Amino acid sequence: MKPLQLFDAASSTFTYILSDPATREALIIDPVDEQLERDLAVLREHGLQLVWAVETHAHADHITSAGRLAELAGARLAAPAGCGIGTAATQLAHGDELRFGGERLQALHTPGHTAGSMSFVWRHHVFTGDTLLIGGCGRTDFQSGSAADLYRSITQVLFALPDETTVWPGHDYQGRSHSTIGHEKQHNPRVAGRSEAEFVSLMGSLQLPRPRRIDEAVPANLTSGLRHDIDGAALMQPRPVADASYAGDVSPQLAWEWVQAGDAVLVDVRTDAEREWVGFVPGAVPVAWKQWPGMALNPGFDEQIRAASGERKVVLLCRSGVRSIAAARRATQLGIEAYNILDGFEGDPDGQAHRGRLAGWRYLGLPWRQN
Repeated sequence: MKPLQLFDAASSTFTYILSDPATREALIIDPVDEQLERDLAVLREHGLQLVWAVETHAHADHITSAGRLAELAGARLAAPAGCGIGTAATQLAHGDELRFGGERLQALHTPGHTAGSMSFVWRHHVFTGDTLLIGGCGRTDFQSGSAADLYRSITQVLFALPDETTVWPGHDYQGRSHSTIGHEKQHNPRVAGRSEAEFVSLMGSLQLPRPRRIDEAVPANLTSGLRHDIDGAALMQPRPVADASYAGDVSPQLAWEWVQAGDAVLVDVRTDAEREWVGFVPGAVPVAWKQWPGMALNPGFDEQIRAASGERKVVLLCRSGVRSIAAARRATQLGIEAYNILDGFEGDPDGQAHRGRLAGWRYLGLPWRQN
C-alpha cells in the first residue's frame, strides 16, 4: 500500500495523503496553501474523509494550508511540539501515534533542519520532511538548525529503520519521487561514509541563498497558515485561552508592538544560567520562574514580577513556552494582566557554541544579544 504523492512545482514540495481503505479516513502531510483546491479535489475523487493535517516542521519556503483544511474539511491539526505551531491542538512528541481508521502514523523526533523537526513512519514507509532527502538532507544554517543534530537524526534514528523502508522526502529538485533507507545509507553523498565532524564541516561550508519566502512563510506557518493576510492583522490579536487562567497567547509581533509602545513589559522567565549561556533579549526584564540548583521555584518571583509590571501588562518568554505559561498563570493570580509569547528562545542544543535565537522575533529582524 502506497501513499498518494502530490507535488508543488513552485517550492518543489511533496505533499502526501495516506488513507485507511476500510473506513476511508485519511491524513495529509505537509500540505501547500496554493494547492488547497487540488488536495480537496483528490480527497473527493478518492472518497476520503480527512481527519488529520500534519506538519513535519514550520516551513520556510511555502505556506501551509493545514489551517484551511481544518476549516473546510474538518481535519484536526497535529505538529511537532518543538516547532511552536500554536494552532495545532495536538503537539507531537517522539513516539506519539496518530490514528486514522485502523492505520497508525508514528512520530519520530529528527531535529537538525529545525529543532522541532519530525519524520513519520507508516507501515514500511517513512516521511522525512527536510531531514533526509534523496541524495541529500535539509539545510542547517537558519531556523534553529544544527548540523550535529541532523547527523544524529539521520544516522541514529532514520538509519535504524529497516533498509527496505521507503523514504518519501519533503522535497526533490531533480524529478525523483522516493528512495529507500538502505540506498541512502550506502549512497547519500552528504552522510554515507562521513563522520559527524566531517558532516558538520561540510554543512558549514555550504553557501546557500536565503529562502525567498522565509519572512512571510515562517510566521504564517506558526499559525497553520491562518494568519498571513497582507497587513498581518490576525497576527496582531491576542488569542484567549480556554480556561482563562491567564490573559492569553500573543505572537512575537504583537508582543513587540506592545513593548515598543510602552504598553507592556517584556519578561524573560528563563534561569540566570540560561541567559548567560544562550543569550539575552535586549530590553527584557529577567524574572526567573525556576532556578538552579534543582530547578526549584524562584521564591522571589511574586515580588519581582510585581516590580517588573509597574501597573502595565507583561508578556512572558522562556525557552519553549512551558515556564512562560506557568508564570503567566501565577502573575494573573497576582492581579497582573499577563500574556504568554507563543515562540520560545532556542539555544544551541549540542552545547558546542553559545548562540540563541528568539524564533518568531528573529524573522522581524529584532535583536538578541549573545553573551
